[in-house]
Amino acid sequence: MNISQMITYWGYPSEEYEVITEDGYILGVYRIPYGKHNSENIGKRPVAYLQHGLIASATNWITNLPNNSLAFILADAGYDVWLGNSRGNTWSRKNIYYSPDSVEFWAFSFDEMAKYDLPATIDFIVQKTGQEKIHYVGHSQGTTIGFIAFSTNPALAKKIKTFYALAPVATVKYTQSPFKKISLIPKFLFKSRFDVYLGHNPAGTSTQDLLHWAQLSRSGKFQAFDWGSPFQNMLHYNQRTPPDYNVSAMTVPIAVWNGGNDILADPQDVAMLLPKLPNLLYHKEILPYNHLDFIWAMDAPQEVYNEILSMMAED
Repeated sequence: MNISQMITYWGYPSEEYEVITEDGYILGVYRIPYGKHNSENIGKRPVAYLQHGLIASATNWITNLPNNSLAFILADAGYDVWLGNSRGNTWSRKNIYYSPDSVEFWAFSFDEMAKYDLPATIDFIVQKTGQEKIHYVGHSQGTTIGFIAFSTNPALAKKIKTFYALAPVATVKYTQSPFKKISLIPKFLFKSRFDVYLGHNPAGTSTQDLLHWAQLSRSGKFQAFDWGSPFQNMLHYNQRTPPDYNVSAMTVPIAVWNGGNDILADPQDVAMLLPKLPNLLYHKEILPYNHLDFIWAMDAPQEVYNEILSMMAED
């Protein structure tokens, strides 16, 4: 099934849009405008925008049953829910200048997702809904591009009410390579929905994106992509080394949930990140959680989603 079919399969309304970025990528953006039982309330609804992580897609928020999937839970709670897709994944594999068969198409990492994808998508949603501010929920790399975009683009940051960060990733100094750890995938993951997860993941990204993560793992810094030589970096950044991203420049209110068993968003990296966030509203570490439990765990509503809902309601 494609994303729209997955949404309508469970009896929810689905809308599909194409958002064009400043550099020509065509992103598939999906909307669940209301829930199963609140369609009659046709006024402006508060907007929740969900942004997936590395090599993933918008399906992450809708692959479990409706009472367990954040997108459906938010729609039923009265939110206008939007699901983003980063360039290069299954649902965003088009560009007005380049074919996906060309090298040029894949010359991007999460730098470009933060610089182009996020502003284009959020501006589109704000314009379409008439809501000046939206709730932003990011998982994994979805938090990374949020940190970059909201700390470097003040006009965009003004459009965010609150940033809900699940398994946040900025530095990856302490991360352990997921490739080394693939054999340690816990047995319980091979549960009844596993075929659905694998049907939609990995959803693809560029080699450059993975290279960028490898660079950060080596350097222990949170910085832009290193183009490989001082000369190339000068061409891209006007300096010999990639610029650092300064998370403490981000004033958007943020709530953070992280996992004690997360090998990607390592608790030590998260501990380094938290003091740098000037507007940290809330933090919770869920000791048994790994990186994917935030989107797929059976108890995610009890551990995370209900808290997000109550914070959004206060807002």
